[in-house]
Amino acid sequence: MSSPSLPAADTVPFRDPALPMHKRVDDLLGRLTFNERIAMLHQYAPAVPRLGIASFRTGSEALHGVAWLGVATVFPQAVGLGATWDEELVRLVAEAISVELRAFHRHRPPVIGSGANSLQAWAPVVNLLRDPRWGRNEEGYSEDPVHTARLGVAYCKGLAGDHPTFLRAAPVLKHFLAYNNEDDRCVTSSGVRPRVLQEYDLAAFRPVVASGLATGVMAAYNLVNGRPCHVSPLIETELRRWAEPTGHELFVVSDAEAPSNLVDLEHYFDDHVESHAAALKAGIDSFTDHGEDSATPVGRLREALGQGLIDEEDINRAVRRQLSLRFRLGEFDPDLDPYAAIGPEVIDCAEHRALALRAATESVVLLKNDGLLPLTGTPRVAVIGPVVDTLFEDWYSGTLPYQISVAAGLDEALGEVVRVEGADRIALRARSTGELLGGSSFDVVDWGGGALTLRDAATGRYLSVQDDGSLAADREVLKTWFINETFQLEPVPGSVVLRNVRTGRYAAVDPVDGRLSVTAETPADAECWERELLHDGTAEARAAAEDADVAIVVLGNHPLINGRETEDRRDLALPAGQEALLRAVAEVRPETVLVTMSSYPYALDWAAKHLPAMMWTSHGGQETGRALAAVLLGEADPGGRLPQTWYLGDDELPHPLDYDIIKAGWTYQYHRAAPLYPFGHGLSYTDFAYGDLRLSSGTLTTDGAVDVSMTLTNTGTRPGSEVVQLYVRALNARYEAPRLRLADFRKVVLSPGESRELTFRLSAEHLAHWDVAGGAFTTDPGDYEVLVGRSAGDITQVAPIMVSGPTPGPRVVVDRHTSAVDFDDHTGITLVDATRTTGDAVAPTSQAQPATLLFRSTDLSGAIRIEAEVAGMSAGKLEFLAGDRLLTEIPVPVTGCRYTWTTVAEDLEMSPEGVHDLQVNLHGDIRLAAFRFGSTA
Repeated sequence: MSSPSLPAADTVPFRDPALPMHKRVDDLLGRLTFNERIAMLHQYAPAVPRLGIASFRTGSEALHGVAWLGVATVFPQAVGLGATWDEELVRLVAEAISVELRAFHRHRPPVIGSGANSLQAWAPVVNLLRDPRWGRNEEGYSEDPVHTARLGVAYCKGLAGDHPTFLRAAPVLKHFLAYNNEDDRCVTSSGVRPRVLQEYDLAAFRPVVASGLATGVMAAYNLVNGRPCHVSPLIETELRRWAEPTGHELFVVSDAEAPSNLVDLEHYFDDHVESHAAALKAGIDSFTDHGEDSATPVGRLREALGQGLIDEEDINRAVRRQLSLRFRLGEFDPDLDPYAAIGPEVIDCAEHRALALRAATESVVLLKNDGLLPLTGTPRVAVIGPVVDTLFEDWYSGTLPYQISVAAGLDEALGEVVRVEGADRIALRARSTGELLGGSSFDVVDWGGGALTLRDAATGRYLSVQDDGSLAADREVLKTWFINETFQLEPVPGSVVLRNVRTGRYAAVDPVDGRLSVTAETPADAECWERELLHDGTAEARAAAEDADVAIVVLGNHPLINGRETEDRRDLALPAGQEALLRAVAEVRPETVLVTMSSYPYALDWAAKHLPAMMWTSHGGQETGRALAAVLLGEADPGGRLPQTWYLGDDELPHPLDYDIIKAGWTYQYHRAAPLYPFGHGLSYTDFAYGDLRLSSGTLTTDGAVDVSMTLTNTGTRPGSEVVQLYVRALNARYEAPRLRLADFRKVVLSPGESRELTFRLSAEHLAHWDVAGGAFTTDPGDYEVLVGRSAGDITQVAPIMVSGPTPGPRVVVDRHTSAVDFDDHTGITLVDATRTTGDAVAPTSQAQPATLLFRSTDLSGAIRIEAEVAGMSAGKLEFLAGDRLLTEIPVPVTGCRYTWTTVAEDLEMSPEGVHDLQVNLHGDIRLAAFRFGSTA
């Protein structure tokens, strides 16, 4: 039977732009058959020819340039954009990216699949940079939620455009939620208690969603409190609740293969039909799973419908959200779409190149300067290090149209400079055959963690392990999901063995046919190599530095090695080979500038102590070299400020999976030890004076606001930029308050001698904390401080402010349900899921040690009995104490399953009248969801 033909355009409501969008969406949804609708739940939604509807694919990568689609303007990495602290600049960068994405959508064929490149931009990443060892540190803006949210809003505004009806591109926030580790990311659980959830992790997403500029969200790979993010109730209870006032629903997409992970890796569900149904019910609207094979995930959803796990309205709801987005992108109104005429000439156009240079320049952070910078006159400069003459692409960058390296940028500004990579050139000769590895010599660079690259000295190509295990120097650029080009040279008596980092196997020569392959499992079975030093890179670097007036040593990371997606760093140390090179150069040339070009912070303790000048830039895109040259030579003021804390090398950081920033002491808000460089740090070539801090009122009501004013003056002889940072802190709080918390910031450019009065609006909300007893944000009455400074470690002015209002009473726990996760402090606990769909609970981390929950200032007056909701995998017990006095012990029976809950109860052994700190101890393999004290009432 043939499909019905499309009626005339003027009779089809969904084609009528005069109708309200929701009516058009409903009309189109009603015309789609069930099969057409359910097919749209996959990332590759097929065309519907009978209705004249094109195919649709969710997602193009657009983090700091259009990625994966070919040559496009490459801007600084997101962490570099974060270092600009410049919302308008970030908006302009995103606007340029969305303009180029429009050109790719209309004028470039897709790299994968058919149809047009997607206008749904999977950016920005608003995950917070809690742990600088995170492999994807480069993708986020900041460790602070206020800073991240402000730049996130700016980026979304630039992507979306400012048309009241149509979107230039559709921003999708990544990755929801509490995602900041790569090792085993699909099976690790981020333990996030309510205060951390509300004040930190959700705080980065909330303002961006509430602004109405984000059109979607991508769920994260990890679990939170034992529940995979792809079935998190927070998608509906938080994300979509924030979006409701904007008039647009969020279109929530899965991360790649994550729906299948619910069964295959996480074993959270028994089968894929159940898991896909749960994800759809939880709010996932599009399944990025099985690549272009839509039959498998759609078949699972079809079976879920047949089993009654979902209904047609669940499908319709998700499809309606997709269709709404497609209408807003102009798909059904090409003649009205204001962005439809964007042509291919915008890709890497002159305007975007200039913007790339500006962004790269403003992102440079001057960490230290004892007067060596800016360089003046025409100094003899030696540029030294493994990244002096090349720029790297990262996994989410576009293909660089051109490269202005650091050496090239300085060449352009000063004439030809001496450039020395500082890499040793070696030959590896097999002991068994006497043959040279690859018949060539190799330049060796240390990227940290024992990972070396061996680049053929004749061709410049990297040695790589092939699919069959053989070795060939055939890789020009490292930009693949699996990196087969890193090796370790492990010493054995009298020689070395060659081990591939990814496979863990060693190079060996077959005794029969003499074929070399990376197949040996142990060093004993590996070929032994004589390492011959042909060229001493360090000696060359020292000689170049001695002959120069200034040495500029450029060190850092390769974005695809030792810290990348799927791989966290072990520590913050510079690669040992790079550190040795730096020290060797500084020994002969005291006038040494360290430029760190990296995706993340390093512990630069030695350099900070011994070098006169240091600066940092992220991988800044195609114009990195011109940007650095401009700052080094003083043509531009270093306008960047650190978006995250740079810790000292001997600072014992918390465990990467300890997401409790309060108790663990993460970020400038809670970290107790002095850092190497604080959050917000960055120097200028001029001086700024902060003065006349004043508040419009010294008191503030719990729902009021005050104006905070101050004067900033450029007291130096050069124009320059400063980032004025406004912090707050609570004094004598009843909760563990942050040491400092960013409330606002402003980037200001002033001429010499110029002054400007700045005014910030400080509301009581800026002083609020999540009250675990009340389950809401609240601003306690009491004493606070308003602080203004150059960074979290350089506060210039402080003003007191008092919040008026009634003093909070003790926590009510008698005749009231208290969730176990709403504690004030804890020891030895793990946060877990109460059920697969909703609720959190608490369990001991170790069965051998009891876990402790502390609930401060609880009013136990009238309590005579305690009830608790528990689950037991083995027999255990609960202890309830008022201070150090035992109230009662409650045995916990075996319920047989972590989701099988029962209520246990005991009378109290004593009457705990008055206010006490309540302590709850958990013993054994048990879970506690909630408790309730009963009274005589």
